[in-house]
Amino acid sequence: MPRLRTRLAGALLTVLALTLTGCGGTGGSATTASATTAAAANRVEPLTDTPEPQLPVTVSSADGKKVTVREARRIVPLSGSLSEIVFTLGLGDRVVARDITATFQQAAKLPLVTRNHDVSAESVLSLKPDLVLAEKTTGPSEAMGQIRAAGVPVLVVDPAQGLADVGPRIQAVADALGVPAAGKELTKRSEDRIAAVRKAIPAHKERPRVAFLYLRGSASVYLIGGKGSGATSLLKAAGAVDAGAESGLEQDFTAITTEALAKAAPDAILVMTKGLESVGGIDGLVKIPGVAQTPAGMDRRIVSIEDGVLLNYGPRTDQVLKSIVAQLYADDTK
Repeated sequence: MPRLRTRLAGALLTVLALTLTGCGGTGGSATTASATTAAAANRVEPLTDTPEPQLPVTVSSADGKKVTVREARRIVPLSGSLSEIVFTLGLGDRVVARDITATFQQAAKLPLVTRNHDVSAESVLSLKPDLVLAEKTTGPSEAMGQIRAAGVPVLVVDPAQGLADVGPRIQAVADALGVPAAGKELTKRSEDRIAAVRKAIPAHKERPRVAFLYLRGSASVYLIGGKGSGATSLLKAAGAVDAGAESGLEQDFTAITTEALAKAAPDAILVMTKGLESVGGIDGLVKIPGVAQTPAGMDRRIVSIEDGVLLNYGPRTDQVLKSIVAQLYADDTK
């Protein structure tokens, strides 16, 4: 049986796509200091000296296939996370299209040809790509089959689940692009920056319990993350406990109930920024049954991170972690 996260991914990303295109918000937003979003500009930081790709190369794809890449002048990454890696390797000028989850500034002017789980083979092929980068959950399978049948190399990358995936995902993309040394450099830079953030976490007596809530108010989607939601590794690195996973939620995402929140008993709540906006900000969030009764709801202790980067586990993960730490321990740094 496929993992629940895979089965839910299409529905969740479709809802995310609606909110990113302006259909999900209600106009409310968090304004308190505890819900300050990431301070860094929504940009990636490319390596300063990426060499010319050395091609052709043959690499292993996460779907078990061998992929030969002969050119990498017209790249189509089918997720925001993969786009981020290509741009940060210094090869963004070769990217000819973007997925709706590629929200960073350098990608903003690229044509939007896919919504992750709603890939249009015709739109992708119209750009004459010489390489397509995909996630294991990218689909539908029929569209991916059409792209392959047209002779376009498709590299599938293993999914991002935690901090340990940052380096392997960067290296997989770099190897396929013929710049393995740049992959090693970017991996080291990313891991060093993550380590620096972890080292700077303020001293605290107890590990706060943090619940990851996936919210899409316009679609009435209210979920709490459990094991495999993708947030556990970040929270652990921030010196916190994933309250949903620790409370025994075996499924990746579970519908929010008063009972589930009471058992999780979070001291803080982690949300995506547009998800928070879609329920009317903090005032709307605490109206969801059970939230106001949690320690997090009573203290209005909310950690909000931009949707397009929170669970990417890529070159900007240090920024995500730094923002989580800053918001989570705001009282400890005053």
